Amino acid sequence: MDWDNLRYFLELARSGTLMSAARRLAVDHTTVARRIQALEKEVGAPLFSRESGGHRLTEAGRRLQPQVEAMESAFQAVESTAPASQEGLSGLVRIGATEGFGTMVLAPQLALFAVQHPKLTIDLLAMPRLVHLSRREADIVISLERPARGPVVVTKLTDYTLRLYASKQYLAAHKPIKTREDLRGHTFISYVDDLLFSKELQYLDELHRPDAFALRSTSVLAQHRAVVAGAGIAVLPAFIAEHDSALRPVLAGQANFTRTFWMSMPAETKHLVRMQTVWDFLRQTAQAHQALLLLPQNAGKPEEKDRKDGAAPRPPRPSIPRKQAL
Repeated sequence: MDWDNLRYFLELARSGTLMSAARRLAVDHTTVARRIQALEKEVGAPLFSRESGGHRLTEAGRRLQPQVEAMESAFQAVESTAPASQEGLSGLVRIGATEGFGTMVLAPQLALFAVQHPKLTIDLLAMPRLVHLSRREADIVISLERPARGPVVVTKLTDYTLRLYASKQYLAAHKPIKTREDLRGHTFISYVDDLLFSKELQYLDELHRPDAFALRSTSVLAQHRAVVAGAGIAVLPAFIAEHDSALRPVLAGQANFTRTFWMSMPAETKHLVRMQTVWDFLRQTAQAHQALLLLPQNAGKPEEKDRKDGAAPRPPRPSIPRKQAL
């Protein structure tokens, strides 16, 4: 029995569609279909039922899957101890992350890391949606919610701070905001409610339900650009907005939020050298950027930046309590 056919079977079983399996295997979807047909001929039974939404395992396919997974684990164990694997990192590691964190923090660091390891290919899926580890869309996933189940290795990567921000021109053109009640009548920029991929993004429900939105977008980077343009106020990660000279924090100390990034990978791949090395690098990257991810107390407060009369600073009000992650 051809091992390559079994490998294609496993990817299709995990991804559920020919196109997804083809992307993971770096081949055309017709190649995946041809391999599956060859395997079904060898087995003597259909392994998938073809449905409108993709491919679902038949009873024969469900019986075969754990046996092929055991073969895969044995192969990976041999691969990780082979002499060639000690000569340098090679192969593919696909990382799924939230759009803002992936773009602003991870992308430049991973690019430099890849230059140091020319035989290693890094795919970064920085997307405004959940990247599914269970569907094998990525090898390592950084998410806002801790995976609740499954044979996965999970670690808390880092907390990060978010704040209300507005542009200088917006603040100059609208009534002052000194309390939460002053937010009434202001225009906001936020996510599209029915397209939220995590309830951890429901910041405004904890602060103020806006009367009007200038723009709602699935993209936090699009929200950031809309705020810079002066269209309204938005909750943005500090690692995106804090050092943007066009923006100022609004109600600093009263409207701070804290969320958590969780990192996970399949338990069956944790022994692979390339996975271990990339995993450790991502942890080191998060640690090195703590000053950007978690702002020092009182950082960026208007009363600290603009006080001219020499008066003592006003005591900070309590920040919004951190929401518990799953």
